[in-house]
Amino acid sequence: MSVLTAREWTTLCLIVLFSSVPAFGGLLRFAELVGGPSVLPGNPRALSDPWSIIIHVSGSFLFCIAGALQFLPSMRRRRPILHRVIGRITVVGGLLSASSGLWMTMSFAFPEALQGSLLFSTRIVLSIAMLGLLGWAVIAVRTGRYRTHAVSMIRAYAIGQGASTQALLGVTWIAIFGFEPAGFLRDCFMVFCWVLNLLAAEALIRLFFAKPHASNRSLSETRSQISMIRHRTEA
Repeated sequence: MSVLTAREWTTLCLIVLFSSVPAFGGLLRFAELVGGPSVLPGNPRALSDPWSIIIHVSGSFLFCIAGALQFLPSMRRRRPILHRVIGRITVVGGLLSASSGLWMTMSFAFPEALQGSLLFSTRIVLSIAMLGLLGWAVIAVRTGRYRTHAVSMIRAYAIGQGASTQALLGVTWIAIFGFEPAGFLRDCFMVFCWVLNLLAAEALIRLFFAKPHASNRSLSETRSQISMIRHRTEA
């Protein structure tokens, strides 16, 4: 990890801190389900189907924490083997998180105050989208389309980090308004957090990939013009 720059260490720490709130809560629930002390409020859904929550918590933790390392350019350049190993761990964690999240959305009976039709539909769509993006990212990297791979992983990571944004903004909401949103308001709040993440992902994609792509296109056009000039000169 000594290969990281000061800016990359800062980025890594910020992402890990951002992921820590839902990850910490999930680990407490995980410890409870495997026989540890009960710290969080009771959850009948967790008691009825503990394995789906254990898989979801474990997968989400792997995806968010291991995925944070994939944002570090020095890691990709100087430790490509480690980057690939962590990438495989990230994909496995993401697949577990998305598939278990889809299963829980469709099989658990949530009260209306916690999940209405809007949130139900959004969770299904985003779980399927995350699975598709991870699969597409794997196909892309195996066929040498590294830009497509990176873009797909960023979008999948934005979906997977929805709980982090929801936890952070949820605490802020309670601090400002003094109550937790419920019903349709909660649906809108949860969906809004995912929208923010996806907008941030698109901004990152444009920042890191649009300009190089445009530069590569300009370089290709310049080479074509040079070839045309040489052809005319030789003619």
